[in-house]
Amino acid sequence: MNPRKFFTELKRRKVYRVAITYVVAGWALAQGIAQVLPLFDVPIWAVRLLVLLIVLGFPVALVLSWFFDFTRYGIVRTPDQEAEASTDIVRPPLVPPSSDSNEKSIAVLPFHDLSPGKDHDYFSDGIAEEILAALTKIEGLRVAARRSSFSFKGSDAELSEIAQKLNVGTVLEGSVRRESDRVRLTAELIDASTGFTIWSETFDRRMQSIFAVQDEITRAIVDALKLKLEVAAPHVSRDPDAYDIFLRGLFLSDKLSEEALRESLQLFHRALEKDPQLGRAWTGIAKSWLWLADVYAPPREAYAKVRDAATNALKIDNGDAEAHVYLGEARRILDWDMDGAAREFCRAVELDPKSTPSNYFSAAFWATRGEREEALIYLQRTSTIDPASLWVNNSACELYRYFGLYDEAIAAGERALQLDPAFVYGEPLLAALYREMGRFDDAIALYKKAENLSGRPAFGLAITYARMNRRDDAMRALSAATAIRPYTAGDVIAHVHVALGEHDEAIRELERAAEERSSSLHMVGIAPEFAPLRGSARFIAILKRIGLEPEKVFASTP
Repeated sequence: MNPRKFFTELKRRKVYRVAITYVVAGWALAQGIAQVLPLFDVPIWAVRLLVLLIVLGFPVALVLSWFFDFTRYGIVRTPDQEAEASTDIVRPPLVPPSSDSNEKSIAVLPFHDLSPGKDHDYFSDGIAEEILAALTKIEGLRVAARRSSFSFKGSDAELSEIAQKLNVGTVLEGSVRRESDRVRLTAELIDASTGFTIWSETFDRRMQSIFAVQDEITRAIVDALKLKLEVAAPHVSRDPDAYDIFLRGLFLSDKLSEEALRESLQLFHRALEKDPQLGRAWTGIAKSWLWLADVYAPPREAYAKVRDAATNALKIDNGDAEAHVYLGEARRILDWDMDGAAREFCRAVELDPKSTPSNYFSAAFWATRGEREEALIYLQRTSTIDPASLWVNNSACELYRYFGLYDEAIAAGERALQLDPAFVYGEPLLAALYREMGRFDDAIALYKKAENLSGRPAFGLAITYARMNRRDDAMRALSAATAIRPYTAGDVIAHVHVALGEHDEAIRELERAAEERSSSLHMVGIAPEFAPLRGSARFIAILKRIGLEPEKVFASTP
């Protein structure tokens, strides 16, 4: 084994921590034995034997720490890093989005909560999401992603309209009525082109049987669509109480407000206390910390939590694709280990090629490394899987802009505006495209509209003013944007300084971003706003420091 990798592995397995703890505790215990036991006339040979056992226990403790990890939820085996046994990155086959008109496709809409108190929204959504996750494992079936399907929650849109927007042939809808320990679940599979029911069923069971019901629905859909069921449904907890708490956490983790995300963390931990083998709760913790990072929490703190949670999830289930994605992000951001991150993203795609996280994070990752074609295929796959996701379309607008594909960027940006006309989830990245195209008035109008509706000043407005040489307006807009946020990454502020021609100040902010591990720092290599710095030796040094190849990255953009 490479010595550097060996010492890195010692750190990952917490051998150093165990060694230090054992030495300190062992020394204190030996001193206590030597001082106290003679007072009770214990023979000296017995004292020496105890001290010898403490010494002999040291290598035993180190060996055990290599194989096992002690957590608040019990002792678990530390997994081997099999993916890193080879220095080569094995990339899964890149398959562009399918255009086969005969392809079987389905959207799972959020189930209606018919419980007496209407207070089980989280449960009905969770049941639908569990079924959706199981269907994504079925070969030959394209499943619209959760964000797209659930964007129609509470909508009065016709089923045919929903199917058209999601580009699917069938739709699953249903309802859940939960009262005490009883659950009544109704599901209906509908042909979107005719409106006719293909299959429907009502299940009246105890809560303990909810997992079996989910499996029955999945199998019924597979049979109705004449597909083959070759993959088992995702692992879920068999403890109904832990599962219920997990679903509450999952529901809140998609809300993206700081309050909801932090509450979801508490719920995931509670679920683990009831069922330590519920690995997906660890994945939920990783997800919540990822969304807290850079906005509500400093990235160094947050991504350390992401890494720990994703690692714990994979100790329980190494086939959890989403956990591999979050571990890949942690490796990219905390360690600047781009090859290690690549292995995690490739593994995620191999395990779950139909998921939004696997494809979107892969698209962004390969874009930052200058792998233009690979990034674009993953981006197209994400858009096919998740066509009605605001997050996907807004991000696609940005990546297409970086690569100079303005027509595709405008289309994605306009879809994002249609999905979020009130700018609830952030500033419109379409405005940045307008700025890049020289349409400053359009950019300013869109940023101000967003601020009026959301109440949040946009960083993009400061950059736009800076590009127009309106320094005072730019600095006022920047101050307003940073004032309402708990944390602002250095590379965000650097955008404004570059536009103002203040390159030294921009470099200082980028160096701060590197020190604090900003998650968006890797984007500065392909972002056109930073093109003026490409001749700077200090800028080049930052890119190399964070694991990028500057020449390759620069060559991938116009």
